[in-house]
Amino acid sequence: MNASHFLRFARAVVASACLGGSVASQAASTPRPTNVVFILTDNQGAWSLGCYGNPDIRTPHIDRLAAEGIRFTRALSSNPVCSPTRATFLTGVMPSQHGIHTPLSPVFMMGPRAYNPLQDFTSLGEVLRDAGYTCGLSGKWHLGDNLNPSEGFSFWITKPEGHTHEFYDQPVIEHGKVRQEAGYTTDLWTRKGIEFIEQNKERPFFLYLAYNGPYNLGALMLKAARNRHAEYYRGRHFASFPVDAMHPWQLHNKQFHNQQVAMERVAAETSGVDDGVGEIMATLKRLGLDENTLVVYAADQGWMGGQNGIWGMGDHTRPFGAHELMMQIPLIFRHPGSIPAGQVNDRLVSNYDFLPSVLSHLGLGERMPRQNSPGRDFSAALRGRPLAWDDVIFYEMEDTRAVRTDGWKYVARFPDGPYELYDMKADRQERFNLYGQPGTEPKRAELARQLDAFFARHADPRYDVWKGGRSRAR
Repeated sequence: MNASHFLRFARAVVASACLGGSVASQAASTPRPTNVVFILTDNQGAWSLGCYGNPDIRTPHIDRLAAEGIRFTRALSSNPVCSPTRATFLTGVMPSQHGIHTPLSPVFMMGPRAYNPLQDFTSLGEVLRDAGYTCGLSGKWHLGDNLNPSEGFSFWITKPEGHTHEFYDQPVIEHGKVRQEAGYTTDLWTRKGIEFIEQNKERPFFLYLAYNGPYNLGALMLKAARNRHAEYYRGRHFASFPVDAMHPWQLHNKQFHNQQVAMERVAAETSGVDDGVGEIMATLKRLGLDENTLVVYAADQGWMGGQNGIWGMGDHTRPFGAHELMMQIPLIFRHPGSIPAGQVNDRLVSNYDFLPSVLSHLGLGERMPRQNSPGRDFSAALRGRPLAWDDVIFYEMEDTRAVRTDGWKYVARFPDGPYELYDMKADRQERFNLYGQPGTEPKRAELARQLDAFFARHADPRYDVWKGGRSRAR
């Protein structure tokens, strides 16, 4: 090699080294995508948690989550039962759009008729999978074809059924097979969630930790709790559970009214879920993932424990109910460095707002599926920024629909009522139905127009039960 050739070679080597160093530096400076842990509980009213003012039930880990992030005080579900609300969280569309109006029938979860009713929609797991995330489910699915991972999830452990008979000695699905889990299933979902995090700590991950607790329904309510909190709650007075006459609309759950053992079971199972939250947070901290993980805590729908003489949710009364506590869910976001701690937000938000808000917070707003979602983006509030917001949400349960504004609630039932109208500022407990009262006609007409316009804009005629549509859940 002569001198000139050597000089050109040396310059090329230096240039290559500089370029390689630049690429390496650029790669090192590119932030890793934010991990996501979405913790969703089953049948849990916000009022049952310490951070929402409950004086009786111990939830220190959930309370800490709220203190270190933002807590929404008026988050309401769009439906009062599990399959529809879980589908809405994941897709951003309403029951009259995705077609799941009631809990999914067991025949669609296992066996020859099993199918995935979300297959026509793009859901959160699919969006994150396509963005490079590994997605895992640990807990309750209740959205069809339970044996087979779907909707972007590759890690998959769940239940064969939607309802909960007990939390001990229950069947679970793992590796495509049904097996018996001898222990406490609340602990199992936590343990498997931790396993998923540990397996994927070096890459972006989305953990959907879907507890089937606290549940608060079924024959288990009359059985003593068996977890580590049972003894603490035994015989305690629960001031937060009203002891009242039964509401005349109550159809199911009559045997749980004013029952000490049922209150104790609710409290113990709620604290059992709280234990799991604490273990998940400790795992993130131990693995150095705490700062780079968005943690969301929510429930699929609200729940009443004696308030207004009602125990349960909207499908446990006849006519179907639309009481505020059937709708109100806990909604907490924590992401250190991105979400300022100690925030409390009083805006009216819905679970159909969840998907656009999470994607926007993750910098993936442009990936929001185009499926006529009524969802709005409240991610600015997460970061402590001003939020232009319309305080109105919509709700439906088969023949029952409701619109909730900042000051009023209107409930309509197809085709002949009964109808309800409440001044939510003067009557927060919804004790006085103003429908038909003199002077309320203009407000009633305004809200009725608002309700009709929303569903005319968003409902799919195939699943609009007010106009002859069907439910895909039965």
